[in-house]
Amino acid sequence: MAERLRQTEPAGPAGLRERKKQRTRRALFEAAMRLFAEKGYEQTTVAEIAAAADVSTKTLFNYFPGKEDLVFAYNRVRLDLLLEVVANPEADEAPVDLLARMMRTLLTAVADEETGADLALSRLRLHLLKTVPELQARALMLTLDIQRQLATELCKSYPDRVDPTSAAAAVGTLIGAAQASGLAALEQGASTGEMKAAAWRGVEVALAGVRHADLGVAPATPSD
Repeated sequence: MAERLRQTEPAGPAGLRERKKQRTRRALFEAAMRLFAEKGYEQTTVAEIAAAADVSTKTLFNYFPGKEDLVFAYNRVRLDLLLEVVANPEADEAPVDLLARMMRTLLTAVADEETGADLALSRLRLHLLKTVPELQARALMLTLDIQRQLATELCKSYPDRVDPTSAAAAVGTLIGAAQASGLAALEQGASTGEMKAAAWRGVEVALAGVRHADLGVAPATPSD
């Protein structure tokens, strides 16, 4: 992921500024995770996180609106990556094949991020999501928003082939399958490669259903 981001950065001062922003964002994320592990989420203050990252509280708020946003630091980067994929279907690429490519992109990005020490941070993040109610609620809302944006972009890419209901169902099915399968593997102590393989297996199962449903066909109205 880091390498891919570097490749897309502009050269010169703008590129340097962007790299500095990425380093600051990363430092804040790591400081937050470290303090959450040591003190607990509720007991950790924004001021303590800023101090641990060697920045001011004002700088922290320039990057993250609140403490809970630090737990979801990568969401925006991942969403932008997926939107770019969905907005640019290849020639003669079917909607379901585009979604499969989108999921491969997502799992590769996650695997690139979650290696070595990052995998430990992912396990900590999972623990926080399982034990802190306000993070559970935020995770659900963020996931729904991500799915909504991707489904909307899918309809734009295939205006005559994909309806909003089918797009929402397909995107939600694939992301949900990847999350459930990957998290199940992570809870069992899987490595990054094993977690990616498990998540992709979940995607394959979901893709079979999406292919069978045929995104190009309008949904039938259920009978009473």
